[in-house]
Amino acid sequence: MTDGERSLAIFVDFENLALGFQGRRDRFDITRVLERLVEKGKIVAKKAYADWSRFGMYTAPLHEAAIELVEIPRRAQSGKNSADIRLCVDAMDLAYSKEHINTFVIVSGDSDFSPLVSKLKELGKHVIGLGMQESTSELLRDNCDEFIYYEDLGHGQAMTPHINPQLPETKRKAFALLMESLLALRRENKEVLWSSMIKDTMKRKKPSFNEAYHGYRTFSELLEDAQREGLVELDTDKRSRTYVVTRFGSEVASSVTTPPKKKIVRRRRSFGRHRPQIAVPAANPPSPGDGPRSDGEDGGARTAPERSDSAGESSEAI
Repeated sequence: MTDGERSLAIFVDFENLALGFQGRRDRFDITRVLERLVEKGKIVAKKAYADWSRFGMYTAPLHEAAIELVEIPRRAQSGKNSADIRLCVDAMDLAYSKEHINTFVIVSGDSDFSPLVSKLKELGKHVIGLGMQESTSELLRDNCDEFIYYEDLGHGQAMTPHINPQLPETKRKAFALLMESLLALRRENKEVLWSSMIKDTMKRKKPSFNEAYHGYRTFSELLEDAQREGLVELDTDKRSRTYVVTRFGSEVASSVTTPPKKKIVRRRRSFGRHRPQIAVPAANPPSPGDGPRSDGEDGGARTAPERSDSAGESSEAI
């Protein structure tokens, strides 16, 4: 199964994240997490575990992101870390009962989840970890197939070019979503950026995307318009005859501003070489028995005829 067909299940240990945000001015933003994970594939399950009476300020944005909030009683009442146990049970349940879910995301930095990660990998699942840089255990980080630091989310916009502000708002929004999707595919190390792959990524990032709303009949017309604006560079696949994005963003801008180098052609000089000489056969000398040769037969230079004295005398007589 290819990376573009991944089905993700996300499990958030919110109490561990809250510990990582202690003493920081900013708050946890679940939107940044989902925007990064949706680039990996289709998200089919989202659960967060905590005693939500302690984190009431986060319940509204989590509900808006369609995340199921699992209520966990306080440790003083249960005597155990119930959030970790419930998270592991639900993850293993999905791993055995839902075969189409092939990627599990553990949003936590707690080393207690290392056995869960190892078991999921034994079942052939791809495990992604996500946590705070300061509060993440090295044991959990090194055990995951991939690990993403929360502090790195939202970065990597250096390749996004400046979109012309004079364009209509609908087109600017479409181009902005296009560039974000191309950056997402580049982060996933996609070598060939097919037009169908780009559109699927745009719809995962924004399910309501429709090229007709932005004034285009087909998605190919949107790509052609983006190429005219200098945002992307297109090529046509020889087999499918569909568009493939070869360069985009600052890559296109750098290729336009940098003039191509002129190729200097140097003429080769030949030293000590002579042109081949063509041998001209010599004219045959006339034999004694031959008569006088005409001017056409003589190979030498022609001589002017001598004037006779009779001709001179006749001219004087006249």
